[in-house]
Amino acid sequence: MTQNTPLSARLPRLPLHPGDVTQLVLSAAQLRARGVSTAQTSAQCLPGGAWQHLLPGVYLLHPGPPTGRERLHGALLYAGRPPASARRGGAGPSDTGYGEAMVTGVAALALHGFAWAGELGALHRIDVLVPRTRRLRSTRFVEVLRTASMPDPVRVGGLPVAPAERAVADAVAGTADAAEVRRLLTEAVRDGHCEPAALVAELSEAKLLGRPAVVAAVDALLAEGRAVAEARLYAMVREYGLPDPVWNVELRLPGGPGLGGVDAYWPDHAVAVELDSRAPRHGVPGRRGGRVQADPEWAACAAKREQLERLGVTVVHLTPRKLREASAQQATVVRTALMAAADREPAAYVMVLPR
Repeated sequence: MTQNTPLSARLPRLPLHPGDVTQLVLSAAQLRARGVSTAQTSAQCLPGGAWQHLLPGVYLLHPGPPTGRERLHGALLYAGRPPASARRGGAGPSDTGYGEAMVTGVAALALHGFAWAGELGALHRIDVLVPRTRRLRSTRFVEVLRTASMPDPVRVGGLPVAPAERAVADAVAGTADAAEVRRLLTEAVRDGHCEPAALVAELSEAKLLGRPAVVAAVDALLAEGRAVAEARLYAMVREYGLPDPVWNVELRLPGGPGLGGVDAYWPDHAVAVELDSRAPRHGVPGRRGGRVQADPEWAACAAKREQLERLGVTVVHLTPRKLREASAQQATVVRTALMAAADREPAAYVMVLPR
């Protein structure tokens, strides 16, 4: 070909598919793997050219504005760039180029389907999680969040995304408006994106529970989660034909001390169900480093369960997540406990009082 041949004709044939952002947004390493030189790339990105420079080392292979999806893909390519020492082998054409990077914060919530996050294409900032050892700066519309504890990503539309609890915590960290924080946490629980206990644990590990905007929102979150879990428990009993229990009662020894409250109780079978909506057991290393304080509530609940079981009362613990994801299995657990009552020694008599 002569020097007058248009540059586009001298480029290697690239598999550009208009609907495939992985073909329309490529890193410099991916372009080189496809036979496009640095000089060819630079020439294509000149004013009036067919391509544009989206982010450092990341190119958009069309002249129009990037879509929200293209910006997401570009952010992951930018944050996923390997260190210089790891680039010697080059990138294969099928390499996603994301490395360990994943989307978090508001952009991740949009991918998870949160109404609070709004439209993906309208977001001005995309938060991306990378390991703390990475030396990478935020740039343009990409906010780089370095962390010592990378969660296991979930795949949403082929993109690595932080789990909903982590994405909510990272979004809360950047939100000062108490009403917005409350609206976000309420949606997270009410729409089944997060279990309250797991979300509170994530907020605690991010050291967000002391923020004024979060304090009142967490109280509302726990109340919302409790109401949702109770509704699921009622539905499970009805749907799977379990005998009707007495609901939300206090157990007490005659003339003695109280034994604590339970969410459902079958007096004829001495079987109690307790919804376990607390955060995971404390006193173990946090996922983001450090240790959290021992949880006195956990110790009190464990002591209550031991006392009831010494009196012959079977206590079945159900978590909100299990009720949501495996209600049939949980109904079987309760039914088995009720059927086993006939084979046990009679339980001590306990008084059943409303609470």
